[in-house]
Amino acid sequence: MSAPNNQVGVPARAAAARAIDAVVHDGRSLKAVLGEVLTDIPDVRDRALVEAICFQALRHLRRYRHALAQWMDKPLPVRERLVESLLLAGLAQLDALALPAHAAVSATAEAARKLRRPAFVGLVNALLRRTAREPWPVSDNPAIAQSYPDWLVARLRADWPDDVDELLAAGNRIAPLWLRVNARLTDRASYARQLQDADVAAQVPEWPVHALRLDQGAAPEQLPGWASGMVSVQDAAAQLAAAALAPRDGERVLDACCAPGGKSAAMLEMADIALTAIDNDPQRLARVETVLLRLRLLNRVTPRPLLRMADARDLDAWWNGEPFDAVLLDAPCSATGIVRRQPDIKWHRRESDIAALNATQDQLLDATWRVVRPGGRLLYTTCSILRAENSARIAAFLERAADATEIPLDAHYGRTAHPGRQRMPGEDGMDGFYYALLRKAG
Repeated sequence: MSAPNNQVGVPARAAAARAIDAVVHDGRSLKAVLGEVLTDIPDVRDRALVEAICFQALRHLRRYRHALAQWMDKPLPVRERLVESLLLAGLAQLDALALPAHAAVSATAEAARKLRRPAFVGLVNALLRRTAREPWPVSDNPAIAQSYPDWLVARLRADWPDDVDELLAAGNRIAPLWLRVNARLTDRASYARQLQDADVAAQVPEWPVHALRLDQGAAPEQLPGWASGMVSVQDAAAQLAAAALAPRDGERVLDACCAPGGKSAAMLEMADIALTAIDNDPQRLARVETVLLRLRLLNRVTPRPLLRMADARDLDAWWNGEPFDAVLLDAPCSATGIVRRQPDIKWHRRESDIAALNATQDQLLDATWRVVRPGGRLLYTTCSILRAENSARIAAFLERAADATEIPLDAHYGRTAHPGRQRMPGEDGMDGFYYALLRKAG
């Protein structure tokens, strides 16, 4: 008699396969898919397992597909993409999740029945048992071995020839959880003591000054003071954006592409500024408001931040002609510096996207530069590690903007990128990020 498909671990494996299928075959965001899938899983341990399986399978998608191609006598029928996703979930467990092999194989095979693919229970079982006892196929192609698209490996090799191997490896590592302490409500030392009292181990880096690093995962909502706004989740590299722009009391500041709101919040926590925060997506802008409300920045800061739904390039739609002292332009980009946090980026991004992103980045630079007052400053940032989106954009802008000069940033912001500074993924535990600070003549 076959095992029931509600045995321990089977629903979790089936849920992981459905999530992987939605990301790989439907092109959906992993974050969005997990937000839907995990709500239907009551057990916190099962939710953690599903999340870990999905992240591991997507980090190593190409390597796993290569292994399956070597092990299978013939490819699966195209219509059986859900079975492929289940096999990927199985490989993820056997490869890196330190689960007992027999339990992982058994539960994953039985999940085929729960997915209404009973004819494939035997195939899944046989393949996974083989992977548990045999050496895995290897490839000399680093794009396969490290699981990246060919075009991205070629770009990274051209941009960073001495760093490409480490960049590929860093993108597949698990990222730490970075926190930003709300300086309006507490100080970092006091909050670190609250974490210690709650048995949450945290590192206190020299820089950024409001950051704490948790190397073990934690549910943010369970952290001390979360509901009262004492702390936010934000990678240290993103925190450095507010530090680089360094808003001062009394300044008019624009956050030109503000969603999801972390950088707006960081600036409001730093200084009493008149902030205008705009974004062209109403749902994302609503989330910015939610973030600022939780952090008590909408009712405790004077003047009240102004949130506007607009495209920063369309000045007539949102700008009243009064210039800003400082502008943060966190431009839309390939997000290649954060693939360790969002591994689906590797499979959703296309090389053809880069030219379109470059056009948008140039348009945003030209438009937002117009709203900077003489003597004011603009910080251009991305979470990309591609020169085409970073130093190449700023170099081209400096060529066409005679009134723009670069303000040098120090080594806290990464290596010199000529112009600007580039942080690489994993350096000091941070995400990949680019910064260029410009001053307008006046």
